[in-house]
Amino acid sequence: MSHLALYTFGVLKSPLADPAPLTREFYDIGEAVYRRIGQHPGYLAHAEAADGDRGALFEADWGAWGDFAVPTWYGKGHTVETTALAATLSLWTDLRSAFDAIYTGLHREALHRRADWFERTGHANYVFWWVSDGVIPTWRDGVSRLEHLDDHGSAPHAFTFHDSFTPDGTPTRSSAKAAGSWTPGRLGR
Repeated sequence: MSHLALYTFGVLKSPLADPAPLTREFYDIGEAVYRRIGQHPGYLAHAEAADGDRGALFEADWGAWGDFAVPTWYGKGHTVETTALAATLSLWTDLRSAFDAIYTGLHREALHRRADWFERTGHANYVFWWVSDGVIPTWRDGVSRLEHLDDHGSAPHAFTFHDSFTPDGTPTRSSAKAAGSWTPGRLGR
């Protein structure tokens, strides 16, 4: 059985260490969002630093999730004081579960506020790909897939909700339309 890997990446308007109200608000909402998503049906796991310190992303021990990595186009800091990014790496049972978790409830509310916290980069900000049961994706895998998506568009190797694929590489939009079943909708990058 395959599982769905999801990597998200955004460049924040201010460093994570910034004591400004918007940065604190982002942290507070983020904590609540993580708790809710962790309870969502279809959620399996997400990368967590062994010491739980989100500020030391590059120095943290991520265990089986590998060394923390970012896309080549990220040009802000790498130290605790200068890091200005938010990234997640998670595993799901299927696209529908991930879609429901992301576009409902508290996470949906947070998405409506993303312009307050994140810069518009012109790059893809999330990517999906399928992994075999028992495989833990790494941060480097996520970066590689996001950069591939950004450079080449959706393919079975790296895709979005809008242009998604089954584990065997079949496009979901055409097969879902033909079968009359669920399709991820018109959500692009």
